[in-house]
Amino acid sequence: MPPISLSFEVHQPHRLRTDGVNEDADQLYDRYFSDEMNEHFFKDVAENCYFPATEKLLREAKKFHGKNREFKVNFSISSSWIEQAKQYHPELIDMLNRFPDSTVDFIGQTHYHSLSGLFNEKTEFRQQLSTHREIIEENFGVTPQVMTNTELIYHNEIGKIAAEEGFKGIFTEGAPRILGWRSPNHNYTQPDFVTDNGNSIMLRNRKLTDDVGYRFSAEWWDEYPLTAEKYSSWLSACKGDHINLFMDYETFGEHHWEGTGILWFLEALPQEVLKHDNLEFSEVREIADHDPVGTFDAFEYNTVSWADQEMDASAWLGNPIRLMMMDQYTTISPTSITLTKDSPLSQNT
Repeated sequence: MPPISLSFEVHQPHRLRTDGVNEDADQLYDRYFSDEMNEHFFKDVAENCYFPATEKLLREAKKFHGKNREFKVNFSISSSWIEQAKQYHPELIDMLNRFPDSTVDFIGQTHYHSLSGLFNEKTEFRQQLSTHREIIEENFGVTPQVMTNTELIYHNEIGKIAAEEGFKGIFTEGAPRILGWRSPNHNYTQPDFVTDNGNSIMLRNRKLTDDVGYRFSAEWWDEYPLTAEKYSSWLSACKGDHINLFMDYETFGEHHWEGTGILWFLEALPQEVLKHDNLEFSEVREIADHDPVGTFDAFEYNTVSWADQEMDASAWLGNPIRLMMMDQYTTISPTSITLTKDSPLSQNT
């Protein structure tokens, strides 16, 4: 019975001002960032996605709670999303806390949803993982056991650090150039030369995830329209130890508008999946306990991510200008000031 981990990336950035630096601001944060834009975009996405999608997931979790096979869901929520939710729609935090026990899990990530995992010096990366873990514990009463780096960025050193920081699993993309003929529907681990105490490397099933995330409303697609019944039959036919579906939460109502039927699809999916005797839903911490079947060797210059067709780090390091910016950023990062609303300009020394 291959369990399914259904996971969502939930993130909103702090948006830069569009009118340049506010020289008159008393706080560092207000000098560079726009709460007006943050509020506009957060409330817009909340109306289209966060409220309707979460309501449907919560209703289905309650419906199947206590039954032989429950509906379970997983969220990878950034700290900036939590901060903005508290400010603009705190009821979203309340909704996430109303999921019945054992039906929801939370995934660790970097505090700022940042690229600190690509820094040569990893102190900042470790600190952000720790800070985010504390924020999840504070807001949801759960200690994440599985993590994902921003955009599923992964190489061997990142995997080693994840294990050292106490995560028993880490998500990344099952890039064919590394996976080869093997299936993403198994756990893998770091090679022995990387660490003697590796954890589970959990691979996103790119095709099945993107069938929903990208192709759902594509009328040119030969499988259009995609129904929950059809999709569940594909899941039922899969081989392996599990199936990891990991997508952007804004898939539901934002990337694909309500008129495409995407929210109906989401609501119908749990029931259609559980009609198949060989399928069930799992928390990611349960998936992480599956024994690895081999190694996933991604050395630093073969970094993996879920970005673009290349599935590498070229989206951030792919040309001289980006490399220069990363070099400059990592140069100043040890002495940089954390930009929050409580950071007065007088601290910028």
